[in-house]
Amino acid sequence: MAVLERLEVNAWEVRLPSHLEGLDGLIIPGGESTSIVRLMDIYELRQPLRRKAQEGMAVWGTCAGMILLAKKLVEDRPQPVGLMDIEVHRNAYGRQVDSFEMDIPIARLGGAPFHCVFIRAPKVVSIGPGVEAMASLPEGGVIAAQQGKLLVTAFHPELTRDTRFHEYFLGMARA
Repeated sequence: MAVLERLEVNAWEVRLPSHLEGLDGLIIPGGESTSIVRLMDIYELRQPLRRKAQEGMAVWGTCAGMILLAKKLVEDRPQPVGLMDIEVHRNAYGRQVDSFEMDIPIARLGGAPFHCVFIRAPKVVSIGPGVEAMASLPEGGVIAAQQGKLLVTAFHPELTRDTRFHEYFLGMARA
């Protein structure tokens, strides 16, 4: 939300289905995917989120948010929302101590490579038709992808001063 405020975007936290009303876009942040899914189910957000996305609302999942948007996970839990035709492997690069940072060229953003911060990061292991891989690590593994108005990143753009990914998503939400 701090990045969106810097970009002068009116933003609010979504905790209940009624909070989805009036949104042009939703960013599902990083965190613990199992806990996020549990809270989404307790507060009955799964179906309203799915409906809003199918109606054209832009949705961006970062890290744990990527896990939630996937149609399929390598692991048997948590049960993702299933909006994006991708299969995701949770904690694909290791534990917390294995977190890392790397500059990755992302053509769609233009300019200099994007500084990517990976914290217990997932990766996309397969993509379906209609999903475009936007970025991969040099050794392989998709780390950013888009399907229509759905966007996922395995890393945390909000932890950098670079606002290009947020600006890109805002363009998706406005379209």
